[in-house]
Amino acid sequence: MELFFLHYPFTFLLIAVLILCWRYPTFKYFCKMTFYKVWIFTISFLVIILALPRGRSFENMKILRMAILVVKYVLGVKIVVKGKENLRTKKPCVLVLNHQNSLDIMVMMQMLPNRCVPIGKKEILYMGSFGLACWFSGIVFIDRKKREESIAVLTEMAHTMRKDNFHVLIFPEGTRNHSGSMLPFKRGAFQLAVRAQVPIVPVVISSYNSFYSEKEKRFTSGTSTIQILPAVETVGLSSDDVPKLTEQVRDSMMNAYQKISGMTNGGSHE
Repeated sequence: MELFFLHYPFTFLLIAVLILCWRYPTFKYFCKMTFYKVWIFTISFLVIILALPRGRSFENMKILRMAILVVKYVLGVKIVVKGKENLRTKKPCVLVLNHQNSLDIMVMMQMLPNRCVPIGKKEILYMGSFGLACWFSGIVFIDRKKREESIAVLTEMAHTMRKDNFHVLIFPEGTRNHSGSMLPFKRGAFQLAVRAQVPIVPVVISSYNSFYSEKEKRFTSGTSTIQILPAVETVGLSSDDVPKLTEQVRDSMMNAYQKISGMTNGGSHE
């Protein structure tokens, strides 16, 4: 036995880790989250190298998407997409998604359409290799502290998304939400859709609480459901209609969230 440990130290280490993961759920949580983050930052180097010949382009998102999705098999997360027919359009649209935590990066890749430009907070750009890989993949970064600058970016996108025929993806809550519900939506995504006169496609990611909880330090195997709702048209709407449109879309997403998350009477898993 002693010789076994000397000749096969990595095998012994792997067995020890598996036993600790089995016996201690908290240890398993930290192992999975560490692997998830290391995977994303490591694979980003490969994405950067493959993207260099083409330069900055949302076509590179296909590479980033495939590289990140592989990790779902290691983490034991199955991702089910419902309502795919609502996204089968060659015309530009604005996708709005609810935002829970860092797992959204992996889960959203399962339904991300081609020629789609996600909008992210500027802080992501400074996240080492991952931030650079996102930049090469065409992600547009906005500084939430500079409102006028953010409005200018969205206005420019409204002018170009129809001409260049691409989709835009935005998290309207603006920040992560661990409450088991949805935060109030910011109106930028809806103003963009109205200015461009393109439809809004609400996309709802179910609660992760059945297999993941940051508070409880729990990360088991499980299923995440994505529900793509029917498009909401904006043709003929003006800026005056944005507040009502925002609430309408949020209500529909909240109802879908409760349904696919197994909640009843507006209850929460948390």
